[in-house]
Amino acid sequence: MSLTSTTLFGRGLLLATVAFLSACAATGNDSGAARYRCEHGIDFSVRFVDDSALIESSRGSDVLFRDAGGQGASQPVYSNARLRAEFGLGSGGREAMLRYPLLPLVARCVRD
Repeated sequence: MSLTSTTLFGRGLLLATVAFLSACAATGNDSGAARYRCEHGIDFSVRFVDDSALIESSRGSDVLFRDAGGQGASQPVYSNARLRAEFGLGSGGREAMLRYPLLPLVARCVRD
């Protein structure tokens, strides 16, 4: 690599790093995240990305992956070993259900 191509590569890497950090900062303010309030004093925000749900709650953070179940695309289900979340419930699709199988705890939720 010549000095010019090394300099261009370094600038490209710097721009990519700045763009990545800007994207991280933008996700930290919960813009675009849906907020839910639940029974048992639980509240959370969820952001859907590809086939996963990123949940930030009073109980911690969870990454859930799309799971079988629900009534099609309008009622998706996401889960991991600690939590199962069902969305799109209720007559208006604004309700959700959180199931913590290890506790056991079930919480009904409504989107703000």
